[in-house]
Amino acid sequence: MRMRKLGKSGLEVSALGFGCMGMSASYGLPHDKSEMVSLLRAAVERGITFFDTAEVYGPFTNEQLVGEGLEPLRDKVTIATKFGFKIDPATGKQAGTDSRPEHIKEVCDASLKRLKTDHIDLFYQHRVDPNVPIEDVAGTVKELIQQGKVRHFGLSEAGVKTIRRAHKVQPVTAVQNEYSLWWREPEKELLAALEELGIGLVAYSPLGRGFLTGKMDENTKFDSGDFRNLLPRFAPEARKANQPFVETVGRIAARKKATPAQIALAWLLAQKPWIVPIPGTTKLNRLEENIAAVSLDLTRDDLREIESESSKVKVHGDRYPEQLQRLVGL
Repeated sequence: MRMRKLGKSGLEVSALGFGCMGMSASYGLPHDKSEMVSLLRAAVERGITFFDTAEVYGPFTNEQLVGEGLEPLRDKVTIATKFGFKIDPATGKQAGTDSRPEHIKEVCDASLKRLKTDHIDLFYQHRVDPNVPIEDVAGTVKELIQQGKVRHFGLSEAGVKTIRRAHKVQPVTAVQNEYSLWWREPEKELLAALEELGIGLVAYSPLGRGFLTGKMDENTKFDSGDFRNLLPRFAPEARKANQPFVETVGRIAARKKATPAQIALAWLLAQKPWIVPIPGTTKLNRLEENIAAVSLDLTRDDLREIESESSKVKVHGDRYPEQLQRLVGL
């Protein structure tokens, strides 16, 4: 497995990470715990060292799974988790943002217990809290770093101005944003700012929540608890309209004797040496398919062709419904 450094922080991780959310939440019913523990350990055996979770995934159950799965291998892996949401104890659901300093500290201590570890390698603010100055958030994480409970500070889906303000108080190691061939918003201003500041990008949903694998169309049915049921981009009519995009990736994949997923991941890896995609999966064969993308080197001609062909296709549907979109880019 090739390794990458997240910006200038010195945090080195596998070029491909593992997004653990789907094992426990958001894509239908949680998967069998023992099978997921085995998959996490199989990922480490194959060279993955970077694992992403959050207290809100489940909630809590994903951190518990990651903690159990990686405890025997803790010295070999980097674990990232997140704070920043209120969780209603009665319903177990998100109830708005909460990045008050005292809450961040409570979340940190609780996450450490669930993850069965004495430190969190990378602690992200999951979404910017408009009611708490980012300087207070960064200052609180700085305290946790000084106490040895946290190693690195991250932000997720924050706007460039917020990133700059936070970075002045406590250097930001990584920003986690959605970035893929069919969500290229980070290219407008985020990537340039991260390069300037020496911050890495952790790209979540690098396979477009599964759409870029070419395994779904307008007739695909999602489980009732699947998060994609809420996303305009995954409405049946949008999936039908977006098929030409997947066909374009598929043609290039066929020529390179690769899969569409591998092309999508290799394209991301080719954008910047400090970008680390974190695809998720619950299947060993998909894990191995994703890992193979790291050794798939795209030529300049390949990249020009992908750029040219994909730019001809208009992506239909918003990324998030309005209430979720309001939480990004603050």
